Amino acid sequence: MEFIDYYKVLGLDKSASQADIKKAYRKMARKLHPDLNPNDKTAQQKFQQVNEANEVLSDPEKRKKYDQYGKDWQHADAFEQARQQQQQSGGGFGGGGFGGGRSYTGGSQGFDESQFSDFFESMFGGGGFSQGGGQRRTTQFKGQDLNATLRLNLSDTLKSQKQTISIGEKKIRLTIPAGVEDGQTIRIKGHGGEGMSGGPKGDLFITFEIFNDTRFKRLESDLYATEEISLYTALLGGDITVDTLTGKVKLKIKPETQNDTKVKLRGKGLPRYKKEGHGDLYITYKIILPTNLSEREKELFTELSKLR
Repeated sequence: MEFIDYYKVLGLDKSASQADIKKAYRKMARKLHPDLNPNDKTAQQKFQQVNEANEVLSDPEKRKKYDQYGKDWQHADAFEQARQQQQQSGGGFGGGGFGGGRSYTGGSQGFDESQFSDFFESMFGGGGFSQGGGQRRTTQFKGQDLNATLRLNLSDTLKSQKQTISIGEKKIRLTIPAGVEDGQTIRIKGHGGEGMSGGPKGDLFITFEIFNDTRFKRLESDLYATEEISLYTALLGGDITVDTLTGKVKLKIKPETQNDTKVKLRGKGLPRYKKEGHGDLYITYKIILPTNLSEREKELFTELSKLR
């Protein structure tokens, strides 16, 4: 697997703070987003690398493993486990231990990434013999998981849909369930990097960015909106027509409706993710007071105030 320097991808050094990583990721993601570079395969590839770099470096635990093990960071736990087992059995990694006399220097001193990769392969790969002359057991490792971001409009989540996405040179056809939420991640098994020593492929994790192209605010599967009504409609009652995501609906306003009155339109929200039914739409009434009153209107309002 070709080594990708995640710090270099984001234009940072290893001393970068989490805030630096977040800022650099947002800047580069906006610049390289496929929507802004629809026919630029180079930009699309860099966009995927930026997402991958952010996925690792924004997670303190993953970042720690990456800083120590480089491109083999996903196998760090297995490496440590094998190292402990070897030490317990009287072996060891330094001097005349495992790996043909090659020693590993980790911790704060860092390591030679290419040297470590060779060492890692010699320790966990197929074939070869142990120090005692016996056959070395082949250890298989799952391939690297890949990460991608898929951008959708809120109105696109009303129904399940099929889309084809490109990961490198590979095209993947997937079904996006209705009601998917912003920031939600789904896993597509076996579409990640190749495994080591005959191990299974990694998985592909797709994170959704949902952009609200509607006037509604979203809270899970429920939607919220405000609707302006006149003072006279609020006092005397009447009918108004409001927009929903699936068409227009006529509402009856009760006489003497108060400001900030909230009504619920059952089932007019978003589909519930992988569940039956829809959420609800909540409408809050905002009463608009008349302005630029004529003298006659002022007289009438004065008479009304005296009646009260």
